[in-house]
Amino acid sequence: MKTRIISALVALPLLIIFVVLGGLPLKIGVTLVALIGLFEFYKAFSGFIKPVHFIGFIAAIIYMIFIEKIIYTASLLNVVVALFMLIILIYVVLTHESGNTMDGIVTFFGFFYVCFLISHVYLTRQYTHGNAFVWLIFFSAFGCDVGAYFTGMAFGKHKLIPQLSPKKTVEGSIGGIVVAVAICVIYGVILEAKNELVGVDTVLLCFITGLIGSVFSQIGDLAASAMKRYVGIKDFGKIMPGHGGVLDRFDSVLFTAPVVYYSMFYLITVM
Repeated sequence: MKTRIISALVALPLLIIFVVLGGLPLKIGVTLVALIGLFEFYKAFSGFIKPVHFIGFIAAIIYMIFIEKIIYTASLLNVVVALFMLIILIYVVLTHESGNTMDGIVTFFGFFYVCFLISHVYLTRQYTHGNAFVWLIFFSAFGCDVGAYFTGMAFGKHKLIPQLSPKKTVEGSIGGIVVAVAICVIYGVILEAKNELVGVDTVLLCFITGLIGSVFSQIGDLAASAMKRYVGIKDFGKIMPGHGGVLDRFDSVLFTAPVVYYSMFYLITVM
């Protein structure tokens, strides 16, 4: 526990600095996290599958450099995805060894799972009012993690999905959602008091986003647990003592970031 807290105290200020700065510094930070996470993901599957590392890394770097143009232009996004798939297919055809089809699939999935999903942290920060709403990603994800941990420790009796994560309980899951939503609502009240978003029901928006985000953060955590169990590892890495690897710490953020981004986009429009 002590090591876990120290790691968090070191990483948290860096996270805050990058998110507050936004723009290029945040893009660089997200890119580094994506590349480290992608390395951890490919390494995890390397025991019986051979992901094409260099294709995944190059695709991740190109994607992050041109992310605004790619995401905001639907036709360009289609071209990028198709081109990435074509490159992988060419690799499979040229090498045509047993198992190379799965190599290509894991290569593409790693890019999508790590790079594409985590990029929504940057996209949320750069969007209208993103400087305010980007924090909902971390309040939902980390708030749910902490809430689930302590609630589960205190009241946990019924296992959630023991075949994936033996320590997670139904009580912890519910407690995590309640804590995350409470944090998001309090944050919404603060934004409302500061009159940050004129014409938007900030508290309701934060409540809905926190509720959906916290549910998906747990799905992200369980999805990562399923993959680790599949490849037979405990953690994706060791870069963060007490936490494991980048993916072990950001597995919930991977799912929460897109949820907050698209919820913010549609809810602000509706409200």
